[in-house]
Amino acid sequence: METAEGSSWKQRGTGILAFVIVLLLMPLGHALMVLLEMLGTAVFASALIVGFLGCVMLWWGVARPMRDLYATLLGAIGGVLTWTGWVEFSFVWLAHKLEVQPLMENGEVATKPEYLVMLSSIGLLGTMTLLFMFAHTRCPFFVWGQKRMGVHKAVAIPSASQRPLAMIAFIEMIMIVWTFYIVLLVCYDNDIAGDRHPITWIVAFGSLAWSVYLMGKLLRIRSFDHAVRYAIPTVVIFWNFVEVMGRWNLFKEIWVHPTEHWIENSLILATMVGFTAYYMYKGRKDRQRRVRPEIVDAGVPVRANPQGAPRTASVIQ
Repeated sequence: METAEGSSWKQRGTGILAFVIVLLLMPLGHALMVLLEMLGTAVFASALIVGFLGCVMLWWGVARPMRDLYATLLGAIGGVLTWTGWVEFSFVWLAHKLEVQPLMENGEVATKPEYLVMLSSIGLLGTMTLLFMFAHTRCPFFVWGQKRMGVHKAVAIPSASQRPLAMIAFIEMIMIVWTFYIVLLVCYDNDIAGDRHPITWIVAFGSLAWSVYLMGKLLRIRSFDHAVRYAIPTVVIFWNFVEVMGRWNLFKEIWVHPTEHWIENSLILATMVGFTAYYMYKGRKDRQRRVRPEIVDAGVPVRANPQGAPRTASVIQ
């Protein structure tokens, strides 16, 4: 018989595992971009392929019937690949085309040209944010804003029995990464603040405190797929702190130098693959334990899906 203490540790382990998987995606995304930049004339063709691969993963997660945890993983990883291959390299291409020069400080590159160009998307980001603020969403942040503005009931719609979890994780990854890229670029701009300005300090340590708060909520989530979706904002907000610490040269960002630190980056990749495999294994077993009793107790007939696993709309979260 499982004790309450053992159950509590298992529940926390779900959140920790999800946090680690998403956290490892951050340095790997940076390393991938640096490696693509080393390809010379083939860089943009390679970036197109990487972005296309991310879109294929999204399509697979949405179009093919599968467990929620698989769809969530495909959406999250697909979001990283599409952001890196299509979004970031579109700014690289534009900066190259316009011959934008990097921001130099003390003879070193402080901000690359593509990130100087990315700041121009701040208006588009604000417009996209309105889409989520005035549309039906389950994001706690936007729900909180909708309630404060009195539009929550107006945009509410009946809950669907099935949601495209891959698309949710995909767009969540891209929007949150994009948002905090812009936040940091605004902070680093010497005409607005600067990387040593008090505002940057507030963003860095405020992000750390915010991520700790979110981590407390993440540790209470029992569902593996839900934990990964909640880990995306938790990790990206925490990564703001990591980015600012790297900007202050408090440590060396080994993922920015993947060829110099190929052993360390290979270990990061291997660790992520290992944790992901473990996540899929444990999540599948956990899903089977939780779903089957519910089906039996409710008296719902079991219908096998194409993969042979029992599936019913009444137990989809």
